[in-house]
Amino acid sequence: MTASPYAARPWLALLTDVQRAPVTPADSLVHSLRDAVAEAPDRAFLAYFDARLSYRETDALTDSLAAHLAERGVRRGDRVAVLLQNSPHFVLAVLGAWKAGATVVPVNPMYKSAEVAHVLRDAEVTALVCSDRAWESYLRDTAAGSPVRTVLTACERDFQTRDDARVLAFERLPRPVDTDDLAAVARQGGKAPADRDPRPGDIALISYTSGTSGTPKGATNTHANIMHNAERQRTGLGLPDAPVYYALAPLFHITGMVCQFGACLAGVGTLVLTYRFEPGVVLEAFAEHRPHYTVGPSTAFMALAAHPAATREHFASFVNISSGGAPVPPALVERFRERFGPYIRVGYGLTECTAPCASVPPGLEAPVDPGSGTLSVGLPGADTLVRVLDDRGEEVPLGEPGEIVVRGPQVVPGYWRRPDATAETFPDGELRTGDIGFMDEQGWLYVVDRKKDMINASGFKVWPREVEDVLYTHPAVREAAVVGVPDGYRGETVRAYISLRPDSDTDPDELAAYCKERLAAYKYPRQVEILPDLPKTASGKILRRELRSRARDSADDSQ
Repeated sequence: MTASPYAARPWLALLTDVQRAPVTPADSLVHSLRDAVAEAPDRAFLAYFDARLSYRETDALTDSLAAHLAERGVRRGDRVAVLLQNSPHFVLAVLGAWKAGATVVPVNPMYKSAEVAHVLRDAEVTALVCSDRAWESYLRDTAAGSPVRTVLTACERDFQTRDDARVLAFERLPRPVDTDDLAAVARQGGKAPADRDPRPGDIALISYTSGTSGTPKGATNTHANIMHNAERQRTGLGLPDAPVYYALAPLFHITGMVCQFGACLAGVGTLVLTYRFEPGVVLEAFAEHRPHYTVGPSTAFMALAAHPAATREHFASFVNISSGGAPVPPALVERFRERFGPYIRVGYGLTECTAPCASVPPGLEAPVDPGSGTLSVGLPGADTLVRVLDDRGEEVPLGEPGEIVVRGPQVVPGYWRRPDATAETFPDGELRTGDIGFMDEQGWLYVVDRKKDMINASGFKVWPREVEDVLYTHPAVREAAVVGVPDGYRGETVRAYISLRPDSDTDPDELAAYCKERLAAYKYPRQVEILPDLPKTASGKILRRELRSRARDSADDSQ
């Protein structure tokens, strides 16, 4: 029997001794907070515009929140939903809930009422933390049909006085009569329950998948899952002591939760928050706080690069910049480095593996596959096993494409109360990602595309990612997404949606011709549509599902 080339973990030869060494994380981020208070009590943990919260203050505020939740009947294992943007309230609510022994359910603030209602019912949420505006506008009615019985509301203008109108242009509201104010509760004093400390195997998060392919399912990220990846980030990024992290990714998304919030706390760093993504605000925060690290989707870096005020100096403090959550075209990496200096290090992961399972380590650069032009998403970690399987579940040779599967301490136990989906996605504890990719002989991993996004044009397989990577080399293209649309003759045909860079001009015919020169005849897009912006999830993933729906609607209208 031939030995598995993946079990040999060829990527280990490219890792440093530090990156290969075992990690011994704390039991939870609550324990990390206590360690940080002992080490550097007066160091700023959270920076929010002109405000700073030290580790000592954060510990006291979250103790008070935990005491309040316990008094309101929240018990160990109960679910507390947190529906907030990147503000101190989010961090305080999560740590307070964990100190109360609860499981946190992070909810995307862009969700509409029906989407939130699904999460509240599915997770059987008993307490909800949200903005006062969201509560007044739609969440009161949404929560009325759910198990929620305790509500904390927040005004994200708290904890700062700058009131930047670009992101904080809303008015303060009177406290809703049927809720408690988060900031007031946090400041009233109180001690967390003594017997509620999180245990490594406890469910820390029920993280609902982004819903790009259907109804969201709740992945059960344990404290051990979070701490493993947070500690790997802390030890593997090569950041200085007292590192400064900028929260570019939303904290309610697993990437922001682990690679920013979790890693920063584990490393006793400072986490810079600016409520939500606005390119001008982000650039000013870079200049003010001089962060060492950030992680975000490629679309965020495209937006920053397109801002007229962006200069090399804005990025001069960074030791490491990562991108995850959405494919990164090689052309973007090179264009960004040429203009601003930093090399964007790609990573790969899913909610189900608690963010990263592969990344580009410091000191290395991701190779580009010469055959497909695909940029590698990095090397697996020392304690992670990544394999590539065919449709029968058999390993394919190195270099051949198949479904990527992941085994390691960051892989979640399964989905919340979905035994059938758990059995299908996690056979024998190994995550079937649904992503198609391959690994080269050195252990570099390449992601070709989502299995379900493959286009069948006249019997030929077309992976949208390959077409998108070509489109990104065009100087006028800012964003690109490719989908398959029904075609009476070819079965499916390739359709591209494009947004343009500022002050650029082109037309659909020119873009189609550009691709035709660089791709096989069956791959180039027969249809191109230019839009002001492409639809995205809050984490920056372009929503091909919405674009496919748009294409179908367009076809129906033309009939």
